[in-house]
Amino acid sequence: MTMKITAATRALTALAQETRLGIVRLLVKVGPDGLVAGQIALRLKLAPATSSFHLSQLTQAGLIKPTREGRSIRYSPVLATISELLEFLEDNLSGGPTEKSQPKSASKGVVKSAPKAAAKKSPSKKRR
Repeated sequence: MTMKITAATRALTALAQETRLGIVRLLVKVGPDGLVAGQIALRLKLAPATSSFHLSQLTQAGLIKPTREGRSIRYSPVLATISELLEFLEDNLSGGPTEKSQPKSASKGVVKSAPKAAAKKSPSKKRR
């Protein structure tokens, strides 16, 4: 299954913040069982309100999944979504055609910038 650009954008936006990236990295390292919210906050030295906000953002982006366990919530990485995001990035950011490898007909209509004119030299004053 190929990730759509809207889902990729949402996931990348969520990961473009240091704390959220740290949470996802931690959960991926821990594995599919994940951690309860309090353990995540403790390991990353986050205030409970701060971790709650970031966990919510990651959940909305589909990168982690909450599961209620009594009074606690366990967060697990959604490895399928993370894999799809990596595949999306690989497909869309590497191996694509470069300007040099495009046929000339594909580059028609592209305006090339004119070379910069040589800077005019001001006449130098002679010293006596």
